[in-house]
Amino acid sequence: MRWIDNHCHLEAESLEDTLAAAAAAGVEAMIDVGTDVAASQAAIDKAAASNRVWATAGVHPHEASGGFEGIEELLAAERVVAVGETGLDYYYNHSQPEAQKEVFAAHIAMAHRQQMPLMIHTREAWDDTFAVLDEVGVPERTVFHCFTGGPDEAAAALERGAYLSFSGIVSFPSAEDVRAAAKICPPDRLLVETDSPYLTPVPLRGQPNTPANVPLVGQALAEVYGLKPEDIAQQTWDNAVTFYRLCV
Repeated sequence: MRWIDNHCHLEAESLEDTLAAAAAAGVEAMIDVGTDVAASQAAIDKAAASNRVWATAGVHPHEASGGFEGIEELLAAERVVAVGETGLDYYYNHSQPEAQKEVFAAHIAMAHRQQMPLMIHTREAWDDTFAVLDEVGVPERTVFHCFTGGPDEAAAALERGAYLSFSGIVSFPSAEDVRAAAKICPPDRLLVETDSPYLTPVPLRGQPNTPANVPLVGQALAEVYGLKPEDIAQQTWDNAVTFYRLCV
């Protein structure tokens, strides 16, 4: 089996060890995600250091109050494969909602101009997320990372042509809505991620998360679909290669 981690946040200091552990677990590729200009540049630097890492450039909604100047220039860097992460997060409101919406809309416009995928983070903000997407226009390749909604939100995202990416949350006993959402996701729109170092899947809760844990997320999805883990591995590999247009 070979896996792609659709969304992770790698630490430069432990990159070599992280990549070795991932390889041992069958995780052959990973998308290192930018959350502001500095983190996006750092992701680009890590991608330059390994042919198994690709980068994104974007401003997380938590950082929206700082604006987005410099992000579009980074999209031209080698091995940058998506715009984001971007979106709306009203759970913490580290940035005001209006600032979040402005920056989110700007990222959507970038994705259109650059003809690149859009990686969305949304939390406690589904209605506004869909409203901004509908106003600016949903990019052809859009993914809701770390999907935390239920079947209604999944249906709304899928109706807009989006992919859904599931994290270790799908393995949590309390996450029945997330598993119900996964169940209605067509296999050809499914992606898998760790969102490491956060959201460590069962049975490793309480430990730091790493891309090596992608197979545990895949196992949880396999149980949802009634499939073998190798089927999930192959499907999500193919989907990620298509979505990001990876040369692997």
